[in-house]
Amino acid sequence: MATTSTSVHPKDAARDLPDVLHFMQLLWAVVHGLERTSKRMVGDLGVTGPQRLALRVVGLFPGVSAGDLAAVLHVHPSTLTGVLQRLVAQRWLLRVDDPRDRRRAVLRLTARGARVNATTRGTVESAVAYTLKGVTARDRAATRRVLERLAHHLESGVAKGHAPRLSRKPDRRSKKGV
Repeated sequence: MATTSTSVHPKDAARDLPDVLHFMQLLWAVVHGLERTSKRMVGDLGVTGPQRLALRVVGLFPGVSAGDLAAVLHVHPSTLTGVLQRLVAQRWLLRVDDPRDRRRAVLRLTARGARVNATTRGTVESAVAYTLKGVTARDRAATRRVLERLAHHLESGVAKGHAPRLSRKPDRRSKKGV
C-alpha cells in the first residue's frame, strides 16, 4: 500500500500549529538564540551568557552571597558553583569573607570583571534591551506574567506529570453528582 506525503512549507506549518506548539516553537527559537549568542560572547568577551548574567547581578549587588545569587538567577546553588569557579579562575570575580560572618563568602567584581560587566554591545542583554524598547509596559508585564507562570509550572513538576491533565471534556462525575 503506497503512502502519499504532502510537502508543507515551514511557514505554513508554523502558522497552523496549535497555540501550545506555536508557543513552544517560539520558546525553542529563543533558547537557540540564547545559546548561539552565548557561544559568540565567549569569543568576543570571554564569558558565556550565564556567566555575564552572574557578573551583572554581582555588579548590581556587590557583596551578594553565592546562595542569594543562585536564588536571583533561579538556579540550584550546585549549578552556579561551576559558573562561579570559572569566573574566579578567570579573575573576573572575587570570593571574599563576609565582614559580618567569616563563615560565609560574598562575591565582588574584580577590576577586570567590572570592565566585562560594563560592556553591553553584542550581548544577550543588548538584544533583550533593544526588544523591550519597542514593547509597551503593558505587554512587558503580560509577557513577564506568562513566563513566570511557565517557569513555576516547569519547576513545580507539571512537566514531569505531577499535575492534573488538562482536558476540554467536561467532568461527567459533576453531572451525576458523584
